Amino acid sequence: MYIDSIMHTDLITVSPETTLVQARDLIEEKQIDHLLVVNAKKKLVGIVSDRDLKQYWASPATSLSTHELNYLLEKVIVSMIMVKTVVTVSVSTTIERAAYVMQQNRISALPVMDGDELVGIITSTDVMGVLLQAIGISDESVRLSIYVKDTIGRLAEVADTLKDQNINIQSLFCWPENRHPGITQMVLRVAAQDGEKATATLNNKGFKVKKGFVKDITPYLPK
Repeated sequence: MYIDSIMHTDLITVSPETTLVQARDLIEEKQIDHLLVVNAKKKLVGIVSDRDLKQYWASPATSLSTHELNYLLEKVIVSMIMVKTVVTVSVSTTIERAAYVMQQNRISALPVMDGDELVGIITSTDVMGVLLQAIGISDESVRLSIYVKDTIGRLAEVADTLKDQNINIQSLFCWPENRHPGITQMVLRVAAQDGEKATATLNNKGFKVKKGFVKDITPYLPK
């Protein structure tokens, strides 16, 4: 999936000359966490977050009266506090790549560009929503976990085992178990009514199904 399918295109932008008071009011009115800063040529030149505004708001507050603070903040403009080196992604970026970029840069929003044109924004909340959808988490499904050796054909074996019992895998994802090199954890979800049958089927095939949290996963590891 690419980010053009979930990015926000109804962009809320401000100019570099916008005051902090105006920026704060706009964020509160629109109930957003980021403001994109564009110049007179509609080019992206910065980004301001709700956290940036709150940090600046608090810094002089202890030594100024409310009247003095408001007067000062009406003189401060966005260009003075905005992040000018903006990390962006192209419209053709995959969602997983966008998540990786945000994680590596420790940011929670990415402006989306189509060439030189600003066309959208994606947030960590958007990415989390897609992840939860992909995982298929719901009250109508159950989560089963098994550990397998990282070898060719193990995924097919699991799928075929459940297929033979007419059990549908609603979602499945894998990741390496770093504490046990060469072992991969498979997490799959099946319909709630198939949970017990799937567990018994996999156990009978030699897989050891873990259905909840355990401190010691050793008993579940393949021989």
